[in-house]
Amino acid sequence: MIKILGTGSYVPEKVLTNFDLEKTLDTSNEWIIKRTGIKERRIAAPEESTVSFSVNAAKKALAAAGVSAEDVDLLILTTSTADYQISSSAPIIANELGCRKIPAFDLNAVCAGFVYGFGVATGFLESGMYKNCLLIGADTYSRILNWKNRNSCILFGDGAGAVFMKKEEGASNILSYDYCSDGRGSAHIRIPAGGSKIPYHSSENIAEDDLYFQMDGKKVYEFTIKEIPACVERLLEKANISSADLDAVVFHQANIRIIDTVAKDCEIPIEKFFINIQKYGNTSSASVPLALDEAVREGKIKSGDKILMLGFGGGLSWGGIILEW
Repeated sequence: MIKILGTGSYVPEKVLTNFDLEKTLDTSNEWIIKRTGIKERRIAAPEESTVSFSVNAAKKALAAAGVSAEDVDLLILTTSTADYQISSSAPIIANELGCRKIPAFDLNAVCAGFVYGFGVATGFLESGMYKNCLLIGADTYSRILNWKNRNSCILFGDGAGAVFMKKEEGASNILSYDYCSDGRGSAHIRIPAGGSKIPYHSSENIAEDDLYFQMDGKKVYEFTIKEIPACVERLLEKANISSADLDAVVFHQANIRIIDTVAKDCEIPIEKFFINIQKYGNTSSASVPLALDEAVREGKIKSGDKILMLGFGGGLSWGGIILEW
């Protein structure tokens, strides 16, 4: 049995509202809410980063679990905005927390990262390789956005979420899992320049916009409403339950229209979806654990509940897991 003993989250203090964006972009509060469901988002302070977010969220998860950093056997960070290209951020986080010399690594599945990371962590724990894992999802998208591009910059915010997971005696409570990717859609979500194929120093002719996050919103929407309901159907079938048996859904907070459409297509009451996109926007890999932490702390997830977690993002990558809390 994989037990989540503690959850935690962190968001920066700075709030960027739709009214703030009206001052610099050709947009309006009403337009943003209607198209996305977002009212405000959090933005990192100059001294903050994905590492500092992660450390803060992790400390809360460890405190909730009643354990110390020295108790952690394995640390996984899911992010697409690591502090550096090299080295990875997870070992830095482990050091700042005061962990022992444990395995610590980054995993990048963009906005699907935390759900992917949950599956990886579960595999490590169920195999017996490690007894517990500190799993963190964190991103600082405010640093990779073109704040002149209305189509992308209104969507994202910064933050982190974390869980402390432990293997305990008992029958498996992981009822099903399903992970997929389709590289044919990799260009729908990307930053063209800055990798080893097109390094920053390779040419003076790199277009300015290629230095920033890019997304084809229409293509992503079409992919999501096609693939996510099919993923949910497979998850329910593997778990041998119906949608009516689910107690809560923690879905990637990308767009309220996507959430509404998936809820209807999967015949799951929208009331079962925990929604906080209005406060934080799309926090990428932090989205699911941030929502999960808030749901737990608000008493909306209880022992014995059947929980569906879903994520999707660049790659294209998507997946989900059903577990009994």
